Amino acid sequence: MNTQLIMDYLSALSRNNNREWYHANKEDYKKANAEFEKLLQTLMLEIGKFDSSILQNNPGDLTFKLVRDTRFSHDKSPYNPAFRAHISSRGKLPVPVGYYLMIKPGGESFLGGGLFADMFKDATTMIRDYILQNGEAWEAIIHEPEFEKYFTVQGTALKKVPAGYEREHPQAEYLKFKSWYLEYPLRDRELRDADAFIAKAAGLFRIMKPFNDYLNRALADFQMPAR
Repeated sequence: MNTQLIMDYLSALSRNNNREWYHANKEDYKKANAEFEKLLQTLMLEIGKFDSSILQNNPGDLTFKLVRDTRFSHDKSPYNPAFRAHISSRGKLPVPVGYYLMIKPGGESFLGGGLFADMFKDATTMIRDYILQNGEAWEAIIHEPEFEKYFTVQGTALKKVPAGYEREHPQAEYLKFKSWYLEYPLRDRELRDADAFIAKAAGLFRIMKPFNDYLNRALADFQMPAR
């Protein structure tokens, strides 16, 4: 696993974010992407030690394209210079929630978990209703000392508790959320040693697993909208 090759390629793409450079350096992309998939395979084997539900995945099915959708963006750069993957029991679908990895040089890499997508209204409602009925379990997870050492629950949130929910509910602040996720930022130097990075990432994913499990219990009956 050559993480330096990954970082070097993404740094070069960031400096040369145009289609001509990308296509002229397609072989370098293939080499870097192959290293990223090796990294994912090794990481999955480590995650599998505490969450075997993800082991059936093929690393290549978990990654996201570099190409950006620029239709509604002021930034017309054609590529996102980042390798990204979501590892869950159903691959890279946003539900069930799983373990997210983004490698992007310049201090923008991070490990993530939980529900990032807030466009699925049914998912948002399911989680709110579950927190409403299982508030003590929620508090136990997010205030577990090891969890608090590394994570704070983030997400898109309303200014007020939505209609139909108690404003005085003990978890009222979290009922305002439309998405509930975790992020652990990574410095570039933490990615230089692949083995050390794998060990750290797997350890942090183990700590976030109860949070993911809680959300997945809430989302047990969720159906992805048909395209």
